[in-house]
Amino acid sequence: MTRRTRPLAAALALATAVALLATSCSSSGSEDEDDPSADATGAQPPAATAAPVPGTPGTPDAPSSPADPGTPTTPAPGTPSVPPGTPGTPSVPGTPSAPGTPGRPTTPGTPTGPGTPAVPGTPGTPGTPAAPAGARWQPTPGLAWQWQLGGGVDQSVDVPVYDIDGFETDASVVAALHAKGRKVICYINAGSWEDFRPDAAAFAQALQGTSNGWKGEKWFDIRKLDQLKPLMAARFDMCRQKGFDAVEPDTIEAYNQNSGFPLTADDQLRYNRMLATLAHERGLAIGLKNDLDQVPALLGDFDFAVNEECAQFDECGRLSPFIQAGKAVFHVEYKLGTDRFCAKTKALGFSSMQKKLELDAWRKPC
Repeated sequence: MTRRTRPLAAALALATAVALLATSCSSSGSEDEDDPSADATGAQPPAATAAPVPGTPGTPDAPSSPADPGTPTTPAPGTPSVPPGTPGTPSVPGTPSAPGTPGRPTTPGTPTGPGTPAVPGTPGTPGTPAAPAGARWQPTPGLAWQWQLGGGVDQSVDVPVYDIDGFETDASVVAALHAKGRKVICYINAGSWEDFRPDAAAFAQALQGTSNGWKGEKWFDIRKLDQLKPLMAARFDMCRQKGFDAVEPDTIEAYNQNSGFPLTADDQLRYNRMLATLAHERGLAIGLKNDLDQVPALLGDFDFAVNEECAQFDECGRLSPFIQAGKAVFHVEYKLGTDRFCAKTKALGFSSMQKKLELDAWRKPC
């Protein structure tokens, strides 16, 4: 199957963000490609088993091994899990710094034609019963992870958590990772239309705004919950049926971008909480991707955080409430070498590594 690669992002609305992004994207960390201290697993990763079959049920987790990450907890949805000795009230960040570069780790490969829509999985039903308490995985601070969205999934990386593309990964790959004691996160785009996804034709043109800076992608009008909810539910169903443990919804901060719609912070909060509810109803954990301004408001709704380049933009402290609540922060930098951020992010309790913009198998962990 044709795999995607990540090109440089287009300019964002603010001139300052343009300069920062151009600087970041001009160097993708390739200077460390031959660094012997980095993982060498990105050379010729094994291809994923078979072609993705949306909606194929995943194989249940294998019995936990010593490497099995995290311990499921039993918080009610929306209630942060606070381990013993952790401050009970998360600290609220002070004055927000200038917006960083919203991460977009994917770019299109072979676009899907505008023919008959193919919606993955079973369309979600708004009244889906909530999963039993304690059934949801809760990633804890410090778990090592691998984030690979390009190339065949390299299953040899010895880490307890994998974050991989939900559409392009077959259920057999998820099952194989489970058999090795891994937990697996399902990457999907929840905030932007992508013309190369198999369900692209299911999204009405009225839902599509301006380009988000990536070829073939446009911001969603997230105010239209009645239209987007069943479509997102279908994607989350696909993740569940393939056996994933969690979801990573991308581009969920349209309200502070030039989306083409008059979106507000409250619109974004409603949309992001809808996504969290859909995930939790299906027994899936869910990560808050970037959206640093809304961390205090959404901490109780999300089970972990995924962040790109908080060290580059000096914003990592704003994710501390997740750590204080006993929730993992999975973090990457692209431009900065590990010597420039690992000491700080390890002290904060983050799960950090350097990646290339292509988000292939190569990684250089802290």
